[in-house]
Amino acid sequence: MKRILTIVALACMVASCGRNQTSEGETPQQKAERMEWFSQAKLGIFIHWGIYSRGDWSESWSFHNQVVSMEDYFAQEADFTASAYDPAEWVRLIRESGARYTVITSKHHDGFALWDTKAGDVSSVKSSAAARDVLTPFVEEVRRQGGLKLGLYYSLIDWPREDYPNVFRAGPARYDIHKEPERWQHFLTFNSAQLKELQEQYNPDLFWFDGDWEFSSEEWDAPGIVRMLREHNPAVIVNSRIQGNGDYDTPELGVPVTRPASQWWETCMTINDSWGFRKKDTDFKSPDTVIRMLVDCIGMGGNLLLDIGPRADGTIPEEEVAILKELGRWTSKHQEAVYNTRAGIPAGHVQAYTSLNPAGDILYLYLPYAPNASVEVKGLKSRIRRIRVVGSDRELSWKLYNDIDWSEIPGVLYIDVPADVLDPRMTVLAVELESPCTLYEGSGQVISFNE
Repeated sequence: MKRILTIVALACMVASCGRNQTSEGETPQQKAERMEWFSQAKLGIFIHWGIYSRGDWSESWSFHNQVVSMEDYFAQEADFTASAYDPAEWVRLIRESGARYTVITSKHHDGFALWDTKAGDVSSVKSSAAARDVLTPFVEEVRRQGGLKLGLYYSLIDWPREDYPNVFRAGPARYDIHKEPERWQHFLTFNSAQLKELQEQYNPDLFWFDGDWEFSSEEWDAPGIVRMLREHNPAVIVNSRIQGNGDYDTPELGVPVTRPASQWWETCMTINDSWGFRKKDTDFKSPDTVIRMLVDCIGMGGNLLLDIGPRADGTIPEEEVAILKELGRWTSKHQEAVYNTRAGIPAGHVQAYTSLNPAGDILYLYLPYAPNASVEVKGLKSRIRRIRVVGSDRELSWKLYNDIDWSEIPGVLYIDVPADVLDPRMTVLAVELESPCTLYEGSGQVISFNE
């Protein structure tokens, strides 16, 4: 019987994995209202900060993959000083970038907590040179400055703890959770205690889980975790990395090629090639690349969660600061085409990223190039009221060729975009329509008569 129940549970887990779940007793409309701020935000800033921020090795994975010994990895606690940490400046920079939410690693897979946890002994307060709570000042600044929703990253995994089964990728487990259920329950109780601390002390708008892949939903008691969080805050949003029991999907390190089936999603992306600060990683993405990733997500109805990696002393690398400031210049100028937009039109209609306003009667075109001729838009059936450059009062001239009133195929639109209206990063056009956007998506027709 136990084996049958396990198979059923696993089947349910597979069936639900990746889907947007609705909380118990919550209607789809209620969930849409709860997710509204997330769907409008479009841009978030992720922060990976911990003892790995000394910059020699990657976060947690370096000892898990046995690139470095556990002893050497944790010796980095002596260098986690937070001596130049300025949470007010962090929050100002994040707000300047145009982000509407931020997610910070309260605890990664190494178990190092950034707050004064009473549930464990590995934290910035108890075991690092900083000897203080570094999460609380950040949260207080987020709340004080306003304009940002708060997300807390929390790893379900805690590889170094003796009551957690796994520690190294190559190597035996400490124990079998089915043979020693009391030991496993002891770890789950620890996790629950830390999550209660986070929710009660900080009341985040979003919990960003990670590390769920090592055990099933049933083994983690994932539904119970989400239920506990919602008992404290019914409006809290939870990502999908809790074995499909969350609210939205989180693809990683790459914008999806096709639009995800989920109504709500974000892609998390590094600003260079590393999650935390790495001394040798200078492969920073250009502002142009970051803006393209953002509008790519916007065009498919999702969000971009862009990661930064402060150093162990709390300073943010100058290259990252420059990228966020330029991103902020662009988002500020084009905010009507960034926030509170929805997915655009299918590929093939125009050589540009696209999105729509909520009413569907403004089609935004994001041009990742300087046109050497007019911008062509095919298959647009809705009549055009005017076309303008977003971020300015400039209206553009346009022509509609072969718009035959007796044909179901609309004419082809050509928009003149002079060089003096171009943004140095990406120009955005607003095509204002007389009615919600409708498209022709067929393969054309053979004309059998001509009036």
